[in-house]
Order: sequence, then C-alpha cells, then structure tokens
Amino acid sequence: MSDASDDKAVIPPSPSEDDYVRQVTHAEPPPLLAEEDPFRLFAAWLKDAGEKELNDPNAMALATVDEAGAPDVRMVLLKEATSEGFVFYTNLESAKGHELAANPKAALLFHWKSLRRQVRVRGAVSPVTPQEADAYFATRARASQIGAWASAQSRELTSRLALEKRIADVGLRFGLGRVPRPPHWSGFRLAPQSLEFWRDRPFRLHERLVFERAGEGWTTKRLFP
Repeated sequence: MSDASDDKAVIPPSPSEDDYVRQVTHAEPPPLLAEEDPFRLFAAWLKDAGEKELNDPNAMALATVDEAGAPDVRMVLLKEATSEGFVFYTNLESAKGHELAANPKAALLFHWKSLRRQVRVRGAVSPVTPQEADAYFATRARASQIGAWASAQSRELTSRLALEKRIADVGLRFGLGRVPRPPHWSGFRLAPQSLEFWRDRPFRLHERLVFERAGEGWTTKRLFP
C-alpha cells in the first residue's frame, strides 16, 4: 500500500530575496509608458518573444464558457494580430467551436516565461471570412490539412487506430490533388475590449498596465500588483 505522501505533487519553494533580485532586477524593462497603441506594444512584445521564447511564442490560452456557464480553457496558436483583433483557427464542431457559437465572448492569455511577461485580452469573438479561412488553410502543411478533415475534434475516439484509418481514407480521397478547406474548419477573430500588459518585478511587485476600449481610442490605467 502506497503512502498518501507519494501522491502529493512537489511544489517549488517560494524564491528567496536573493532569488528575486537575481531573476528580474536586470531584466530589460518593456516600454509600458511609451506606447499609446496596445497593438503596437503587443507587436513589440511578440517580436521579443519570437527571438527569445524557446517554443511557440504565438501560443495562447483561450478561455470560453460552456452551456452551463462553466469555464473552459485550452492552448491555441495565434495566427494574426492586427488592430482588428487576434485570429485563431479551429474545428467549428469542437468544444470551443460550439462554445463560441453559443457565447461569442472569450479571453486570451499570452505567457512568455523567458521574458517574464504576459498579456491578457478580453473581448467579443466573430468568425473570419471564408476567404480568410481559405487563404490560411492553403498555407498549412498537407498532413495538417488532411488531419483537419480526419479529426472529429473533441469527440470520443475509440482507438488511435481509428484515427489513423480516417487519415488514410482522407489521404486516398484527395490523392495528390489539392486539399480544400473542410466546411467544419474555420477561424475566429477576438476584438479586444481590454488588454493588460504585465511585467514581472522583484518581490511580486509586478507592473500592470491596462488598455480599455473607449470609442475609437483607448484609456489606460495602472493596477496594483
């Protein structure tokens, strides 16, 4: 019989004073006060992440709610960021596809550990145009295009073999020809109502700068850490 302590997760200890100073005192400060446009500030931070983050600098947590109002979150990849919003793609019949169709509001979180920065985004979600979805789908690797047809995302899978059979069937169906975008696969654009830029500082005294939509412009405010 195993000891109950064997199942206990090992949580890293809180940093010491020296650890805090060593970790963040010498970090290059982001331009939290020098930028009035949150999209330009985001683009600068994403560029930094692209140069320093080891894996998927465009990865973001996407939070939605289900029909019962329970929150749901998963990692997705950002595919476009402009003043119109943040774009990602998915199977429309997946859990997030159904949740966004029923309640087209969402939140995003970008966390760049190597930079000790994060950005939170909240706003309304709308579908991208079919032309936008077609154009992006055409840039995907062929195996990913086939996978988009083969995967009944978020639904029960009886075995890995069943998935591999579906992939093989789709591959045979399209042969060497072009793989069109599936009708159940498209994208969403989140138009931000608010964005929060966060930077790690010593002793949990972090910097937080919030942009909130105000007509055609933005208001800004700082928050206590």
